[in-house]
Amino acid sequence: MANPLNQLERHGQSFWLDSISRELMYSGRLRKLIEEDGLKGMTSNPAIFEKAIAGSTDYDADIERLAAANRTALEIYETLAISDIREAADHLAVVYEATGGADGFVSLEVSPELADDTEGTIEEARRLWKAVDRPNVMIKVPATEAGVPAVRQLIGEGLNINVTLMFSRAVYEAVADAYIGGLEDRLAAGGEISGIASVSSFFISRIDTLVDALLAERAERTGDPGERTEILELIGKTAIANGKTTYQRYKTIYASPRWSALAEKGARKQRLLWASTSTKNPEYRDVLYVEELIGKNTINTLPDETLVAFRDHGRLADTLEADIDEAWSIMAGVENVGISMDRVSEQLVEEGVRKFVDPFVKLIEAIERKRLQPVRLA
Repeated sequence: MANPLNQLERHGQSFWLDSISRELMYSGRLRKLIEEDGLKGMTSNPAIFEKAIAGSTDYDADIERLAAANRTALEIYETLAISDIREAADHLAVVYEATGGADGFVSLEVSPELADDTEGTIEEARRLWKAVDRPNVMIKVPATEAGVPAVRQLIGEGLNINVTLMFSRAVYEAVADAYIGGLEDRLAAGGEISGIASVSSFFISRIDTLVDALLAERAERTGDPGERTEILELIGKTAIANGKTTYQRYKTIYASPRWSALAEKGARKQRLLWASTSTKNPEYRDVLYVEELIGKNTINTLPDETLVAFRDHGRLADTLEADIDEAWSIMAGVENVGISMDRVSEQLVEEGVRKFVDPFVKLIEAIERKRLQPVRLA
């Protein structure tokens, strides 16, 4: 039986893994994912590192060694994270080379505590980029109001950037403009743009989690049975429609004369990457957000359980551009019942930053405890 994971490439889509740990790399699992499943990249975030470092003993010896050298908990975290990112990048170097630099990337996020600090984000991104020192690393920057101008600056300096925490078409358009503007800035300064890679991480399942709840509230409040039916029919459909309509904007942007001028100089399109693709609602198919967003020149980043599920029973079809009129109609319907996607996006970005800040703080606290009370190895 064909493996659905390595068949995604036939539909123009790469899949990346939304996970990183020493166990994954040193057990041989990562190599197997690359060779047998066709894995094309990896992403990390503070929550992933918190699970890997605080949730295992794999890092304890290094924490003890670094603590003995008087490193702070934050310095220890960065040392461990950078080491893992380098290792993952080295594993993925074969993919990077085979795809001519289109895939094979691993992402490292700037501190989520800098989400509202443009200059701080720029400085940390530069520092992490230099510290990792691999051509196939991407530095993750959130698509906050402060993050978007940082993206333009960093692209202009030639860094590979994964722009994360995007929830709306309007924010996506601002990010695409920042990417293209950064390339234009670099070209104007006499720089080379052909080697720069970037992705737009557009979040999916969290949209349905929030919008479904808002729709249910409105359905409960209305006294009109017909209106109630119309509202309830929208439940479970917003996230996919949001992704599909954003992809249509992506196609328009990268068909423009502005982009063509850069493409002639070797620029690469900033691909859309579907993030948050695990299914949060148990009533929905567990691979819903993979199956319904398969399309050309895109990436789906899968957490472990979704990857295993799709390998087992994923269905393949060119779905991303199917039923586009219906997708636009769904988005209009959501707005028509009084749900603003701009406000939904703002709320989810705030929650998303917090979901990274909290585990980041917990991680630093866990390292501090291990630093002060090291477990001596036999």
